[in-house]
Amino acid sequence: MTAQPVQPEPPDTGTYEVIHLGGKAAVVVPMDDFLRLRALEQRASVRDLEDAEDLAALQSWQERETAGETSYVPADQVWARLGLTR
Repeated sequence: MTAQPVQPEPPDTGTYEVIHLGGKAAVVVPMDDFLRLRALEQRASVRDLEDAEDLAALQSWQERETAGETSYVPADQVWARLGLTR
């Protein structure tokens, strides 16, 4: 029996096509969907926008964590790397 690397599940993009440009992934969205999302963003409250940014950041982190792309540094090392003292 040989071990095989586990391939992480790609993010759920629904029916949208994912393309890669300059090392980053992008989603191709129909113009009607883009305009609707932009209108929603323009009408959203500051709190709603902040909540959406927080949720997107969390989802991005979870995808990287699942893919094994995150690493952890003990707090003491973080303080030392930043040149801070406790």
